[in-house]
Amino acid sequence: MNESAIQALIDREAIRDLRSFYSHHLDGNNISELDKVFMPDALVDLSAGVMRGIDEIRSSFTKTFAEYDRDDQGRYPFLHVVANHWIRMTGPDTAEGRCYLMDFATARKADANPLLLLGLYADEYKRTDDGWRISRSRLEIVWPERNPGGGGGEPDKDMVLPT
Repeated sequence: MNESAIQALIDREAIRDLRSFYSHHLDGNNISELDKVFMPDALVDLSAGVMRGIDEIRSSFTKTFAEYDRDDQGRYPFLHVVANHWIRMTGPDTAEGRCYLMDFATARKADANPLLLLGLYADEYKRTDDGWRISRSRLEIVWPERNPGGGGGEPDKDMVLPT
């Protein structure tokens, strides 16, 4: 295996970590740490709307966290589970990817369905001096109701990212 192939494997693992870090920071109410996941000028399109820049991202997630933390536990009112991560290097310092999202509510009664939604992230990644970051992200919800206007595209074909 040549050096560039090894670097691509290292880069893919660092990129996969972004979604894991995102889940841990958001779910654990460490929202101030999201600058280690997103670019300062990131563009994020979620069910809560479009967020431009890390300050809007933090503000929106702080509000969302408060809405779901009904029992004031301070941590884990929901759990984001990310799987089936596909990543394609588009250049030495850029990549794109898709992954599945299963989102669970933990503040519900034990006999209630904990599943909030199923979706897919479409992401664009950029390498910075501090490591890889998400520069653009779009969540395509597929359950319980699909996003209006279609999805995020297919891996390696026609990815749809926010503009």
